Amino acid sequence: MREIYDVYASAEEAFADLGRQYPPLSQALASGKNAAMEQAKRELDFCERHAIRILTLNDPDFPFLLRNCPDTPTLLYQKGNANLNRQHIVSVVGTRHVTEYGRLMCSEFCAELKRLVPDVLIVSGLAYGVDIVAHRAAVDCGADTIGVLAHGLDRIYPSMHRDTARKMIENGGALLTEYPTGTNPDKGNFVRRNRIVAGMAHATVVVESAKKGGALITAGLALDYNREVAAFPGRATDEYSIGCNDLIRNSGAALITSAEDFTKLMEWDTEQPKAVIRPSLFPELSVEEQAVCDLLGNGEARGIAEMCAALNTPLHKLSATLFGLEMKNIINRIPGDRIVLQKKK
Repeated sequence: MREIYDVYASAEEAFADLGRQYPPLSQALASGKNAAMEQAKRELDFCERHAIRILTLNDPDFPFLLRNCPDTPTLLYQKGNANLNRQHIVSVVGTRHVTEYGRLMCSEFCAELKRLVPDVLIVSGLAYGVDIVAHRAAVDCGADTIGVLAHGLDRIYPSMHRDTARKMIENGGALLTEYPTGTNPDKGNFVRRNRIVAGMAHATVVVESAKKGGALITAGLALDYNREVAAFPGRATDEYSIGCNDLIRNSGAALITSAEDFTKLMEWDTEQPKAVIRPSLFPELSVEEQAVCDLLGNGEARGIAEMCAALNTPLHKLSATLFGLEMKNIINRIPGDRIVLQKKK
């Protein structure tokens, strides 16, 4: 599906062309009687009745950072009105067997982060342990929070987290999943959903983790996506600090002890760069935006990885810059996930 999106500008264009190449597909679409079409109709009806948004890759509200990941889902279901393209998004993950130390670190981190960065969006998986602590702490301090699910939106798993999920939505957060209704919370789905948790955020924070676990998988994915990873250290004898300590020791995560440490790591506590006025180019651009425009100045389209290397900047920072330029209608994204300057009329 991702390869098809990279070739065609829209689903309509793809189906029209593929239908010409493979007539049975065109006939099935025209009749609307095959099983896949019937399932799609049921899904659309369910989403309309329950105020669920369907986001595709070419939707401007699709998570911008996630769109840049090679294994991004091509479709997401969203329950709630949260803006998934904030300038400050952090995933908070950890063990399901959270200790009192982990609860304290997680709760204080979320509350302090909201105070330091008021527009922060906190992402986690609505699971037992650190996940639900992070969501509840976000709700308590007034931060918007996203729960990424491993099943369809026709259920909440675990069911005892239903009340928290409702509060998240009511307070400006959302539930997000790539799975249609009727999808069970199978074990493999939890592993796959971790790429969304890691991919839609600028950074991942691991609060507590044993030597092995889903939080470490999420941290590994974040590193693969060239995102920042931070972890809280723990005592050498604590089972659920081994994973965090290993990450820090092996340079897989930065050591933090507070939200202030984290904001300094991300440079979120610094003043925004002043605009650089270049009349011959575009007005009111930041230093980073101007650098991107200079790089694309010859009209040649460039890939995200190539731009990261050329500008010597991590993906999470480049993605934020590209998002701003897209909002200003200065750049375009073309098939193959390449970036090009928008032509002047």
